[in-house]
Amino acid sequence: MAEKVAKVGVKKVPGYLYFVDRRGDVSRAKMARGGGKKGRQKQETVAKAGVKKQSGYLYFIDSKGDISRAKMVRGGKKKRR
Repeated sequence: MAEKVAKVGVKKVPGYLYFVDRRGDVSRAKMARGGGKKGRQKQETVAKAGVKKQSGYLYFIDSKGDISRAKMVRGGKKKRR
């Protein structure tokens, strides 16, 4: 279950990846398509939010363009030693 952290209302444009950057703002980067440039793409800030991130949570842009977070599930098989 996700909880809304900040109302931003970003309108998404196809061909871009939207994410919450280190400063807690909404940024976007052009999505790579086959045969294009390799390496890190240039990012641009779309909206200032200044969200303080807590460890253990996954922050994302929801379908309404707002910043939401969900508790990370750390499951899986235990490593054998």
